[in-house]
Amino acid sequence: MSSLREEMDDEELEHPSSSPEKRYFPESLDSSDGDEEGVLACEDLELNPFDGLPYSSRYYKLLKEREELPIWREKYSFMESLLQNQVVVVSGDAKCGKSSQVPQWCAEYCLSIHYQHGGVICTQVHKQTAVQLALRVADEMDVNIGHEVGYVIPFENCCTSETILRYCTDDMLQREMMSNPFLGSYGVIILDDVQERSMATDVLLGLLKDVLLARPELKLIINCSPVLISKLSSYYGNVPLIEVKNKHPVEVVYLSGAQQDSFESISRLIFEIHRSDEKGDVVVFLACEQDIEKTYEIVCQEGSNLNPDLGELVVIPLYPKEKCNLFRPMDESEKRCQVYQRRVVLTTSSGESLIWSHTVRFVIDVGVERRQVYNPRIRANSLVLQPISQSQAETRKQLLGSSPSGKLFCLYTEEFASKDMRPLKPAEMQEANLTSMVLFMKRVDIAGLGRCDFMNRPAPESLMQALEDLDYLAALDNDGNLSEFGIIMSEFPLDPQLSKSILAACEFDCVDEMLTIAAMVTAPSCFLHVSHGAEEAAETCWKTFLHPEGDHFTLINVYRAYQDTALNSTNEHCVEKWCQDYFLNCSALRMADVIRAELLEIIKRIELPYAEPAFGSKENSLNIKKALLSGYFMQIARDVDGSGNYLMLTHKQVAQLHPLSSYSITKKMPEWVLFHQFSISENNYIRVTSAVSPELFMQLVPQYYFSNLPPSESKDILQQASCHLPTTAVKKDQDVCEKCPDATEQRCMIQ
Repeated sequence: MSSLREEMDDEELEHPSSSPEKRYFPESLDSSDGDEEGVLACEDLELNPFDGLPYSSRYYKLLKEREELPIWREKYSFMESLLQNQVVVVSGDAKCGKSSQVPQWCAEYCLSIHYQHGGVICTQVHKQTAVQLALRVADEMDVNIGHEVGYVIPFENCCTSETILRYCTDDMLQREMMSNPFLGSYGVIILDDVQERSMATDVLLGLLKDVLLARPELKLIINCSPVLISKLSSYYGNVPLIEVKNKHPVEVVYLSGAQQDSFESISRLIFEIHRSDEKGDVVVFLACEQDIEKTYEIVCQEGSNLNPDLGELVVIPLYPKEKCNLFRPMDESEKRCQVYQRRVVLTTSSGESLIWSHTVRFVIDVGVERRQVYNPRIRANSLVLQPISQSQAETRKQLLGSSPSGKLFCLYTEEFASKDMRPLKPAEMQEANLTSMVLFMKRVDIAGLGRCDFMNRPAPESLMQALEDLDYLAALDNDGNLSEFGIIMSEFPLDPQLSKSILAACEFDCVDEMLTIAAMVTAPSCFLHVSHGAEEAAETCWKTFLHPEGDHFTLINVYRAYQDTALNSTNEHCVEKWCQDYFLNCSALRMADVIRAELLEIIKRIELPYAEPAFGSKENSLNIKKALLSGYFMQIARDVDGSGNYLMLTHKQVAQLHPLSSYSITKKMPEWVLFHQFSISENNYIRVTSAVSPELFMQLVPQYYFSNLPPSESKDILQQASCHLPTTAVKKDQDVCEKCPDATEQRCMIQ
């Protein structure tokens, strides 16, 4: 990367489009001391066409590595296909180089036509991958990260108006279509990791069909694994295909009977590998996060008894999504370490595209995963244990494709793989809550892109539930189009219910507090996972933040304490030390800070009213609950027996408060609670809860939603509570209804 060069004098070389940061020369040039020989050497240097500066010595070193990648052999055929076609499909195994090299070749194409149609954007499913690819590619192109090459991920934009090549998460490109429907800033769009079947990528695949018709000059590149070729061919028609073959065969070992006691089988395999003479790292694919924690504990405990002469066994838990970083090759300091280290990575299905190290020689696969499947009838996710797909099994095998002697240990039989595993990974669109997606589709329908040809159509029941929820939230008008509230809700990169609560907070003068709640529930959990034996100490620390009104208020207390500490600390180390002392996740709180700042910026940009914070007053607490109920009236539960068994209002599922809830810690269980999250699993926990009264609920709930609730004892209690509401409150709601032009015929700010 440019940061590895020696500083150069600004008078020696200038370029109008170069970064405002100082640029760097290779070490060999600094010794010229301005003599004639040095000047001649400068003139003979090859210049980087992207910034006009001489290539560094590191560029040539990385170029040799790039030329060794399997994808490099296909560069000529790819460039030919790109010139002659609008759509090109690139099929290759994991680690073949398609995610890093294809975007660079597309940037060369855009440069050759002087960017007359725009630059290049490449989507990724995971934000960690987008960031690391941007860093890697900026290094390989010998340019500055954040200038010629950049990245855009949720709540972080590292680009300028002059950025040539952008990496972004697929949902960020989807959001860009709300303001720039035909993506006129780009000449080439690359959809990467299409086989992941994320909802945003599937939506983009459908919408881009119309965009390509409207913009004949636009190029679309689809990167995928070989398993999806036939489906893509039938979906996009007869388009050119660039295939990249695997370099090395992989030995596959099936271990029948290992699934019955997978933890014992995994630990035994890890130690057998470590005792062998074969070098290389190990990746273990487990079913869920809890299995990562359990395996980590077992391997660390038993590994402490290993012979130190075998070398150090480093166990790395690689958690899903926001909790993890990429697993990369060792840095130079690790390589120089005299003691041999074997790294064991514990991850789940979501870690398949996060393994970047070429030192992986062994993969252990349990063959099952715990998936979240949304049930539209009860508006809740179910955690279901099921076999992985054959395409996922193949992806895990491909991680060893660059290893000359890779071994895949399958803790299942060949019969299980052929009979019980589905051919392809299920599309997220067929298993997830579609409310956010439908809100987005309604928004882009304003630009005439609403009719989308999906590769796998979502279930009609899920679509109907999403439309119904948006109607309850006052996001739709009489004709089923977005209302004014719906348009404003779509501006926030949040769940529609959370967006509605923020809009309601503008009416109830508690926007400051609601933004904090929204940021804290969107970021990862601020409470650290506590190791065995430290639970009591952690609970004692957390009690200092508890608020009697509920978990939403406790989150505000945590954030305010974090902010106070950050303001009064001299450096970041003090803040991290404070978080560590209170068993809080410092990175999660930093993320919440960033999210809150962006939400506040949106509030100011669309000129919504913003009241001064008044947290702590009785009126403010009531207003916060009103704002929360305005968005989350569909997520209410009642303690049916006084012992903490909460029955959902919309269905007959019973759940308990999460152990980290303030009510669980204080042992004070309210009768009625509003909750932020619920999943049907072994422990049916409702998470982030706050007490509400039946009277407050009936004051704010849309009446046609309440009338659609199934008959129950809870509904009868609420009906009785409505009889005790002041007639002035009912009359006020009726007056507002008469003035409201929207189809909802309810008070707009609370639906």
